[in-house]
Amino acid sequence: MYLNRKWLMFSITLFFILAVAAGCSSESKNDGSKKNDSDDYGEAVDYTITGIEPGAGITVTTEKALEEYDNLQGWELEQASTAAMAAELDKAMKKKSPIIITGWNPHWTFAKYPDMKYLDDPKGVYGGEEKIKTLARKGLKKDKPEAYKLLDQFHWEVEDMEGIMYDSKESGEKIDKVAKKWVADNPDKVKEWTKGVPDVNGVKVELVSTPWDSERASSSVVKEVMEKKGFDVTVTPVDVAVVFESIAHGDGDATLAAWLPITHKDFYDKFKGKFNDLGENLTGAKIGLVVPEYMDIDSIEDLKPKK
Repeated sequence: MYLNRKWLMFSITLFFILAVAAGCSSESKNDGSKKNDSDDYGEAVDYTITGIEPGAGITVTTEKALEEYDNLQGWELEQASTAAMAAELDKAMKKKSPIIITGWNPHWTFAKYPDMKYLDDPKGVYGGEEKIKTLARKGLKKDKPEAYKLLDQFHWEVEDMEGIMYDSKESGEKIDKVAKKWVADNPDKVKEWTKGVPDVNGVKVELVSTPWDSERASSSVVKEVMEKKGFDVTVTPVDVAVVFESIAHGDGDATLAAWLPITHKDFYDKFKGKFNDLGENLTGAKIGLVVPEYMDIDSIEDLKPKK
């Protein structure tokens, strides 16, 4: 009996010791999981942020972020193309592997992968909400008042732009074809843009844009609407720096592609006063560093310097 009681007491004591140890281990894991995950994420992505084209607004801003955040010391920004970035994102999401991208919306990736998130940006390098503005050359209102009025009245939503990009991606159709279908399916919005705008006969208008899907969507939609009113519209895709330069110098009539106040701030400030700012055509845009929801990280500051 004495031995049985002694064995029972030993078993109870051992149980509590193991339970406490397990609790401590769990607590330690919970307390340190984000730190360990953050370290692992840096190694897992080879301390590399997957970016897009050199010279793009978000590329320039991310280069600034690498300088502003001390914890990003040793990190690199891989500059390739939007298509290459999206391909890498697809691979990572399918395998549920870590990836950090330069992201923005509107973009079809957010329509396809709604379970993505922006990392908090405590230093405000990427700014808050972005607006996409319409800029027109000086004199457009006088030279082509009908075009100016329509462009001034153009405004749509993030979901509209993302929907066109996503449909194009999924169907394999070019954005301009999807845009034509969108215009046909959204007569109420088109009616708002064309209110008070008389038909014209072949008035030429050149829209200058960047060669990105978001801007392909807006320029294709506006081109379709303007052509239905009798305009002869040309869309010229160029580098973002050339967009602002061409409107400022009067080489193009207008652009729908000015992301402000952060993304294109340097270009906007450089030519400020040399064009007419017609205000935003889309609100609720955003840029920043983006990761899948399955990554246990919330802020840029959670990342660790390269070892």
